[in-house]
Amino acid sequence: MTDWEQRYQTSDTPWEKGAPHPALRGWMQTNPLEGRILVPGCGSGHDVRALADAGAEVVGLDLAPSAIAAADRFPKVGKESYVQGDLFALPPSWAAGFDGVFEHTCFCAIPPEKRPDYLAAVTRILKPGGRFLAVFFFDPDSEDGGPPFGCTREEVVGLFASGFDLVSETKKFPTYPGREGRERCMEFRRKQAPSPLGSGIG
Repeated sequence: MTDWEQRYQTSDTPWEKGAPHPALRGWMQTNPLEGRILVPGCGSGHDVRALADAGAEVVGLDLAPSAIAAADRFPKVGKESYVQGDLFALPPSWAAGFDGVFEHTCFCAIPPEKRPDYLAAVTRILKPGGRFLAVFFFDPDSEDGGPPFGCTREEVVGLFASGFDLVSETKKFPTYPGREGRERCMEFRRKQAPSPLGSGIG
């Protein structure tokens, strides 16, 4: 298992680009993420600050204490905060506590066998109707097999199908140099909870 804290302590962090994902700001101009937003695997918080600067209340989550410390060293731009913790062991008080999730670096960092646990975690913290916006790294071309771990569109759509509706997707958006055509931006919306009286009953 990857020791993310050691990676930060030794500055072995090629995913840290010094700026939010280029797709995020453009996407927010026409489809702003509003309310309370979680950014899992936030690193030093560039995506967090971009969302907070646009007016959202944003929580950045990361396993590595050094990542959270780096994020906290940046001046505040809005309603952002950072929490050191495990996406797979979130506080019960976070259940249905978020209006949105922005995913950029966490999904590709976890072992593929943990992806159902990832889905369970984001489903649990999102309100019904909550939005999940992700930049999925389909083809990371990892020399040692990962992380980052690649995925396919079919896998992602199949994983989210039971609890989410696919709202939009695109392969054409600005990205970091060298990643052109290797990512896909996808938005899902968490399905509304079924009526406790059963379907078809008003």
